Amino acid sequence: MKIQPIPHNTLAETVAGKLAASLLDGSLLPGSQLPSERDLMNQLGVSRATLREALKALEESRLIVARPNVGWFVDAINESNLPKAMELANLDGNEKPRSAANEPPTGPLRIPVAPEKPLHIPNLHTDRLGTFEFISWWEREKVQNAHVLVVGAGALGNDVIKNLALMGVGFIYIVDFDTIEAANLSRSVLFRESDNRRSKAEVAAARARALNPQIHVQYLNGDVMTQLGLGVIRRMDVVIGCLDNREARLAINRFCYWVNKPWVDGAIQELLGLVRVFVPGQGACYECTLTEAAIRDLSLRYSCPLLARQNILLGKVPTTPTIASIIGGMQSQEALKLINGMPVEPGKVIHYNGLVNEMHTTAYVPREDCESHWTYGEITELPARAEHTTLEDLLRIARADLGTEAVIELDQELITSLSCPVCHTLEQVLKPLSAVSFEAGHCPTCGTLRNTELTHVITGEENFLHRTLANVGVPALHILRAHNGQDYRFYELTGDLPEALHFHDFEQTGQPKPAHGRIHINAEQPAKPEVNNPVHGRVKLHE
Repeated sequence: MKIQPIPHNTLAETVAGKLAASLLDGSLLPGSQLPSERDLMNQLGVSRATLREALKALEESRLIVARPNVGWFVDAINESNLPKAMELANLDGNEKPRSAANEPPTGPLRIPVAPEKPLHIPNLHTDRLGTFEFISWWEREKVQNAHVLVVGAGALGNDVIKNLALMGVGFIYIVDFDTIEAANLSRSVLFRESDNRRSKAEVAAARARALNPQIHVQYLNGDVMTQLGLGVIRRMDVVIGCLDNREARLAINRFCYWVNKPWVDGAIQELLGLVRVFVPGQGACYECTLTEAAIRDLSLRYSCPLLARQNILLGKVPTTPTIASIIGGMQSQEALKLINGMPVEPGKVIHYNGLVNEMHTTAYVPREDCESHWTYGEITELPARAEHTTLEDLLRIARADLGTEAVIELDQELITSLSCPVCHTLEQVLKPLSAVSFEAGHCPTCGTLRNTELTHVITGEENFLHRTLANVGVPALHILRAHNGQDYRFYELTGDLPEALHFHDFEQTGQPKPAHGRIHINAEQPAKPEVNNPVHGRVKLHE
């Protein structure tokens, strides 16, 4: 007969064992605070000195952490502290001793994970996302199936895109209308000196896929306010705004609210930055945060829309790569939390002050009369395309649903004419506001800035109903509104879906991809193209 030795554990070791066992069986959850020392003394029937010795042992084993003047908090169980937790649990006086290396504990062992996430030990030599499996709340399937829209590929956008690619977010759509210049290189990790004058969106998308060939990317070299269909945002899980002007933020805010999608805003200037999450119906939205002065500034677009747009396109904000990394990292983390269904704090702002290394959170107050607080109802998916469907076609569909009084509302103003107040000349234009520059708004004869005649409602009385939706500035896969004064209907140009949202950019599939304004850079074909080279034939990477 084999006789086990009698354990000679100290009372403090026995207390530490009982607490370690509670960590392993889930009685004490990660992040939770331990009862007060007085309560623990009463529950365990030990002195303060014995309890503190046990707590110190748990702290040295990295199983609990002390917060001065607050208390003790449970740390997460992972591969680094699990063996020590099991060893300490063996010292629990209520069970026989056992070898932590050779015999599993008799009680239930529960590492804190998402309820539906099975315990999986990855192969770290072959699985690039393997270490993420040790994160209790990280769910591979959700992350790899996630669709994220990144608006802006400047300093902030570079860090966000880099983070999303490294985290394995499966589908990334990048939008930016700007091109790369030398000044971008000091704070944009994805750009190189040889990328001068190339599309920011295209180069960022190529480099993201070079970082992680397992993800899928798509880019749009265009203006998110006028050239991205609302149906794209409708199919996203999260939108991340890396913008530098109020009008673009306001547009993203309204788009996301209309189709009930969360978005994460970030802003940086010098050593200052902020991050905020907006979720429709939960707390304040971006428009709620605007002051009366800011709203008055935005109203400038109605008194002189061409000048307002010109000023936006010329806006520059001084930043550093360090603040871009800090705020971009926080934005990426909030997006990852949204993807994994973790709690966020919508309607609040996190301020970061890099001058004094201080951070604080403030809650915004929702405005009951906020114009952005409107979510579209049921959306009708039409087998129609913006390039082929006319205004008359859409009006006919709307009136079949809403009656003869139905009208169509366009999101973008149409300039119907330009009139000179000096020469009294009139030019018929019929172009979307985004297609008319500030310079073109001046009279060619006397140079005076001309008055603009605008409209965004199609009543059926127009003489241009034969024009296609694309011809008047409606982007592919957009959702248009129609109403009869009482009821609304919402129509999506779903026929555009295969070309407008494909995520096949920089993939060597052998199938032709929609061009959508793509710039082919460095089109020389190497003799032996690499199958996984996402920039082959477009952007040349320099190691």
